[in-house]
Amino acid sequence: MNTEMYAEVDTALKKFRPFLVRDGGDYELVEVTPDGIVKIRLLGACETCPSSDMTLKMGIELTLSERVMGFKEVVQVF
Repeated sequence: MNTEMYAEVDTALKKFRPFLVRDGGDYELVEVTPDGIVKIRLLGACETCPSSDMTLKMGIELTLSERVMGFKEVVQVF
């Protein structure tokens, strides 16, 4: 695991978390792979929300692409 990238991802996601919590959801950062793939488990209201794909791609992925060098993609795990 790339601990430096994990820390950067974790910091960036903490800034995004309030938006999820406000809507009754949350996330769990499962893994950051050496090749820049971020694995996230959506929790609470986000688990069953029909907009969860949009949250991942347009919210979380966009946030990480702007703030984390070497980031490539967000993948949802169940």
